[in-house]
Amino acid sequence: MNLKFYPKLFAAGATIFLAARLLAADTNAPAAFSRDELANNFLQLQAQLHATQLALEQNQQTAVDAAQSNAFVLAARLESLEQSVARQHASDADAARRTQQLTLLMAGGFALAGLGILLLMVYFQWRAFTQLAQVSSRQHAALANTEAVHQLAAPGRATVETANAQLLNVVSRLEQRINELESGQKLLPASAPAKPADLLTEGQKQLDANVPLKALECFDKFLAAQPAHAAALVKRAEALEKLDRTDEALADYDRAIAADRTLVIAHLQKGGLLNKLNRHAEALDCFEQALLAQDKKAGAKI
Repeated sequence: MNLKFYPKLFAAGATIFLAARLLAADTNAPAAFSRDELANNFLQLQAQLHATQLALEQNQQTAVDAAQSNAFVLAARLESLEQSVARQHASDADAARRTQQLTLLMAGGFALAGLGILLLMVYFQWRAFTQLAQVSSRQHAALANTEAVHQLAAPGRATVETANAQLLNVVSRLEQRINELESGQKLLPASAPAKPADLLTEGQKQLDANVPLKALECFDKFLAAQPAHAAALVKRAEALEKLDRTDEALADYDRAIAADRTLVIAHLQKGGLLNKLNRHAEALDCFEQALLAQDKKAGAKI
């Protein structure tokens, strides 16, 4: 129902009520009022009713406007609150998404790092086992070559020792002949200086008898006359190695290799000493050089 109907209904009711009172007054009162006075009173009543109606309508319009304004303000506040809540939800969702992405990235990084470390460990272990296998195989080959060299050198060593024994026998005979001379004068020195071959033989005998100090003296005398003799340097290094003078032994091996790079025994002996000193990489290099030297000798013979 329209709100404007209530003022009209009220005005009609008030008019009917006033008309009824006027009629009652007209019936009971004396005829003192004229028609003009009644008309004026009726017009005044109508004016008052109209003013009352206007005031009611104005109040109603003011109430409606206030209600609409309050409704608009409430709607605006509700909309602002909804937008604020929506922004808060969006911000929380974005923060949760970023946190999840960061967590996934960190987990992936740790997993990749662990996998990389595991692969590196596997690679280094494989490389170490491979190198150990190569070193072992080359050491076996070097030992076999060393035995072969000693076997090849044995007949020559025996020949040299036989010749030295014969030479010593001749020298002793000469000394006896000199002592029998009538003049009593010495035609030759009392003791002939030892020859280089004798010094090497004597030094090798001392090495075989495990007397490295005397062997070193013999080799020093020999090297005083021939300082660049590779075989003598190797034997001197072997004597020094038995005396635990490893640095000097390595230096003699280096001198022997510098004098003759094709001397297989020098590379092998140096490699063995380095292996005892736990310098496996250098020992492996020496064994490789020994194999190369043996190949060069074999090629030269062919």
